[in-house]
Amino acid sequence: MAFVTTQTANLNYIQTAYDLMARAALRPELFFDQLADVKPTRQDKPGLVVTFQIQNDLATATAPISESVDITPVAISSSQIVVTLAEYGNAIVTTGKARAGSFVDIDEVVANVLGYNAAVSIDSVARAVVAAGTNVNYSGGAASRAVLNNPDYLSAYDVRLATATLRTNNVPTVNGSYWSFVHPAAAFDLRSQTGSGTWRTPKEYSQPGEIWTGEIGEFEGVRFIETPRAPEFAGASSSASSPADVFATLFGGVQAFAKAHSIVDGNGPDPHIVPGPVTDTLRRFVPIGWYQIVGYSVFRQPALLRVESVSSIDAALTIPSIDNG
Repeated sequence: MAFVTTQTANLNYIQTAYDLMARAALRPELFFDQLADVKPTRQDKPGLVVTFQIQNDLATATAPISESVDITPVAISSSQIVVTLAEYGNAIVTTGKARAGSFVDIDEVVANVLGYNAAVSIDSVARAVVAAGTNVNYSGGAASRAVLNNPDYLSAYDVRLATATLRTNNVPTVNGSYWSFVHPAAAFDLRSQTGSGTWRTPKEYSQPGEIWTGEIGEFEGVRFIETPRAPEFAGASSSASSPADVFATLFGGVQAFAKAHSIVDGNGPDPHIVPGPVTDTLRRFVPIGWYQIVGYSVFRQPALLRVESVSSIDAALTIPSIDNG
C-alpha cells in the first residue's frame, strides 16, 4: 500500500508569514544643527530676522604717550550678524482604507518617517550654510574646486594648515581641540598616509563619554567625526579623466555657527509635529506633518574652514540613497 502524506499543497492553512515590525531605511547620524553654539540669549521680541551684536576691540595702543599732551580719544565700533528665519515642513496624508487594511500600525510608521524627515531636513539646511563658508583650502595646492585631481587627497599637511589657520585667527577650541567633520572617502586617504608626521593611533580617552558620536580620533589638535553627511559635491572636479566628486572636510571651533528660531505659536529649537485638519465628508483622510521656523548663519567666518579634496576611492564607492550632498 502506498504511503500517503499530507503535504503543504493539500492544505490552505500554510500561509506566508510577515514580521509585524516595519524597519526603517539605513540612516546616517545627524550632526550639523548641533554645531550652532551661538543662539539668542536675550531676544527682545519675536521676529523673522534676528540680529546678533559683536563688539569690536580697539586697535592696540603701543606708542608711548606724552606726559604733557592730552591723548586723542578713539571711537569704538561694532558689527552685526543677521540670521533670517524661514519656514520648513512636510506632511503625509493617510486614507481610512489604508489604515484599515494594513497589518502594521500605519500611524507608527508615519510618525517614524516624519520624525526622521524633520531631523534630516533641518540638519541639511544647517549643513548647506556651514558648507558655504568663505574660507576654503584645496588639497595638493590646487587653485579651485574644478581643478582638483588625483592625487589631491586630504593629507596631514591639510590638517596642520587648518589648525594653524584657526589658531592664527584666535579661534577658541572646544575643550582643548578643534572639531572636524570628514567624509569617509576623505578620511580613508588621510588615514592611509604613511611616513613621519601622518595619521597616528588616536588618543585613548580615559572616559568613554568624552568620545563624540562618529569620532575616529584626535590628530594635530583636531577631533575628527566621520560621517557620510559631510558635504560632497558630485562631479565638481572637471580636470580628471572623468568628473570626480569633491569632498569637503570642515574644521572649526567655538562660535563658528549661529542658529535662531521662532519663539511663538509652539515653535522652538526643534521641529514639532502638527496634526492637520480632517476635512473630508467621511473623515477618511488624516494629515500629519512637521513644521519649524528656523535660520542659520556662519557667526564668525575666521572660526570656520573648509578643505576640499578628491578621493582615491571615489570610483569604488556606492553612494547610498541619502541626502549626502
